[in-house]
Order: sequence, then C-alpha cells, then structure tokens
Amino acid sequence: MNDDVPETDPGGLPLSGRMRFLQGEPVTEPMPLADSLRHTPYRDPRSMETPEQEATVRGALELAVRVGELLLRCGASTRDVEAAVVAVSAAAGLRRLEVDITNQSLLVQAPTPNGVPVTLLRVVRSNSRDFARLTAIHGLVEELVEGGIDDVAAATKKLRRIQRKSRIYPRWMVALGYAGLAGSVCAVLGGHAMAIVVSIVSVLLVDRVGRWLSKRSVPSFYTSAAGGAISVVLAWVGYLIGIHGWLGMHMPATEFGYAIASGIVVLLPGRAMASAVEDAVTGYPVTGAGRLLTVFLTTSGIIAGIAAGLSLTLRLDKALSLELTAPTALNFASQPAILWLQVVCGAFGAMCSAVSARVQPRHLLPAGLLGAVGLLLAGGLPSSVSVGGFHFGATTSIAIASIVIGVGGRFIGLRLGAPALVLVVPAVSPLLPGLRIFRGMYDAVSGSIVGVSASAQDQAVSTLMGAAAVALAISTGVVMGDVLSAPLDRRVMHRRRRRARQR
Repeated sequence: MNDDVPETDPGGLPLSGRMRFLQGEPVTEPMPLADSLRHTPYRDPRSMETPEQEATVRGALELAVRVGELLLRCGASTRDVEAAVVAVSAAAGLRRLEVDITNQSLLVQAPTPNGVPVTLLRVVRSNSRDFARLTAIHGLVEELVEGGIDDVAAATKKLRRIQRKSRIYPRWMVALGYAGLAGSVCAVLGGHAMAIVVSIVSVLLVDRVGRWLSKRSVPSFYTSAAGGAISVVLAWVGYLIGIHGWLGMHMPATEFGYAIASGIVVLLPGRAMASAVEDAVTGYPVTGAGRLLTVFLTTSGIIAGIAAGLSLTLRLDKALSLELTAPTALNFASQPAILWLQVVCGAFGAMCSAVSARVQPRHLLPAGLLGAVGLLLAGGLPSSVSVGGFHFGATTSIAIASIVIGVGGRFIGLRLGAPALVLVVPAVSPLLPGLRIFRGMYDAVSGSIVGVSASAQDQAVSTLMGAAAVALAISTGVVMGDVLSAPLDRRVMHRRRRRARQR
C-alpha cells in the first residue's frame, strides 16, 4: 500500500498548481545564524573553520559573550547586542547558537561537535555612557565579519585592548558637555543671557552633586530628585537676581521656566528611553519592560524633585510678594527663538550631548548635523507646512524629525564605522520634553499654593501626558527610521567586503 500523497488530483492537474492555497505552513525550524543577521550591519559574515574541540568552542563563545557584555555595559539596545553576539559566533565558526538577553543578564549556549552543550552567563550590574568604546567594539565585530581577523585569539587580544583603554574625554569636559546642552536648549526655548547662565550653572552643580551621591551608592531615584530640586531652587535664585537687576542682567518670569526645563532635558534618561522602547517594539518585551521601569523611576525622581523645589520656592515667592505665583506669571504660550537660531542651537546642543556621551571626535560634527536637521523639522513643520488645510502639530513634527534622524543616523554612522546609536542619541537630546514636564508640575504645584480651578489641575495631568507622548514619539520615530534605512546598508556592506578581500 502506497501512503504517499498524490502529486495530481483526480482531474490530472498538479496539486502544486491547483490546491497550493490548501497546503499547510512548513514546519518551523531554527533560523540559521546567517539568516538571523539579514537586516543588521553584520549580514553575510565570513566564517572561520568550524571548531572541532570543546576548548575552541568555549573560546569562541567566550569572545562572543565578552563582546555582548561590553555592549550592554555601554548602553546598546538588546537587538544590537544580540546581532553582535550572533555575528561574532558565526564568524568564529559556530553553526548553532542560543542567545537569551534578559535585562541585565546574557546567556549563550552552543554545542560541541560531540553534542555537549557549552553555556556561559554574564550579568551586567552597571553601565556607562561611553560611545567611543561602543564604536570600537562595533569596529571589532565588523572586522571579524569581513574576515579581517584570522583567529579567535587575535580577536580576544584586540577586545582586551578595547576594555583597558582609558575614556576619551576627561570628566570635566563631560560636565561642560552637559552644561552646553542645557544652555542650547534654554536658547531654543527663547531664553536670554541670564536664563542661559542660570541653566549652565545649575547643570554644573547638579552634575557635581550627582557624582558625589553616586560615589556613596545612593540610588538613581534620589539622585534625580536632588537634581530636579536643585534646578528649581537655582532658577528661582537667578529669577530673584534678575528682577532686581543686581548683576546688570534681567530675567522675566517666563525664563524662570526655561532655565528649569533645560536642566530637566539634561537629567532625562534619553539613551535608556530610546533603548527601552526599541526593545519593546522589536520583540524583547521583558528587557524592554525592565528598562522602561528604570526610565519611569528616574523620571519620577526628577518630577518629585521639581515638585519639592517648586513647593519651596513658590511659597517663598508668595511670602516675598514677587508675583511669580500669579496665575498669568508664566506665559507658556510665548514664542520660542527664531528658526535659524533653533537650528544653530540644535546643532550645538547635539554636539555637546555627544561630548557628554564620549563620542569619538570625528563623529561630533555628524551628530551636530543631525541635531540641526531635527530642530529644523521640529520647529519648521508646525508653522510652515500645510497639507490640505491640515497643519502638523508639535508632537507629529517631533516624530517626523525623529524618523529622519533615525534614517540619517544609521545611513551616516555605518559609513563612518559607528553604530546608529552613537549619532542618534545626541541628535534627539534637544528634542526631549523638558518644558512640558515643568509646565505640568508648575500647574499641579501652584494650585496648592495660590489656588486654581479644577480645570487647571486637569490641564497639569494633560500636559504631563503630552510630555510622555513626545518622549514616545521620539523613541518610536528613531526605531522606525532605523528600520527604514536598513535596506540602504547593503551597498556599503558589499563595498567593504570587496575591499577586505583585496587586502
């Protein structure tokens, strides 16, 4: 008896031509390593000889795990870490691999030729903003994928040199980067000299206090709360000096909010926010949820510090009759700086943010260029573009700007030997919703001091939700831009492989 499925139906027509739509889906099989790298910068890796002993398998796996650990420590997204681990393993000759990344842990397993599994685990308990080291690791993985390194031992030595290399900028220069970002954001919002000076001094002090608290193992929630409170108190002192003209500089009530908002932008965890949303969107929900919780707690600490600072300063202001607590004192509807100044400040702020993230010097100018493009779109679309009578809102404009930054970050970054994250995170920093957070907290706190209507309290909640929407638009826009630009990598990848073969 023949149990084979007939190739034709009773009418003589092949089943493949007539009943293909009735056939079931093929059995799900593990995806080959090369196929899992299809849309990553490490596609089509050149492989070494397959390891034949357990020691060589363990050595290849150890190299891959160390690369993934360093990437996690430098703040890379889970998708990028997994792609790098798989690419290193494939280039080292491994044919089967299991990778599991859960928040802070990295678990990798590969079988030996005898079928004995080799398992390695790493736990990353701390991270740092060191994009220069991240770029160096990316370059190592690309060199492995292109076949520029002959064996695992040579790659391991090079990785150790990357680990031991000192950071690219001194700590005082990183602090100046934070200060430059705050000053540029204040200028974008419409602040003048006194407000810019106050924001810079405030950020420098907050950075110093934050370092002091971190050395004493104070959790980041309380560090963020202290930073938010210090920003408010120093802005109020600057406002007190400005309204009396004691230093020959004036600071109106509106710029009190600008000085605080620029400090909030520096405190916000932009890098962690982008990585968390990317993890959640690209299929790593557990890690994304863990990172989102960290972002939520850090942001909650900032908001709690702002609330405490406003509660203190507004009560002092009311006692001294300085009129900062008047219902119309802060005119949030005032116009920001003119567009060309926003573009210039956006470029400068992005470059300062890149310095604070320790980006390599040759990547500072591209980051500033992307920052200028982002501010041009975010500031120009709402006022200049109308499609069928429809005007772009502020949140939509920021989302479009983030998509463009995401496309440009990957397109430019890979051609300069850097992952997109190195350029994208500094470029979107000036777009973070610092002013919206301050507006919401001012409306909420001032109500308990001067008394406002219930509608104003509802407006405070709505404003804070709007700030969350802007943050989500930035993060999802960056991810969308990265996805859209993935097909553009193929040509530059083939060109690099051709050059590697010629060498």
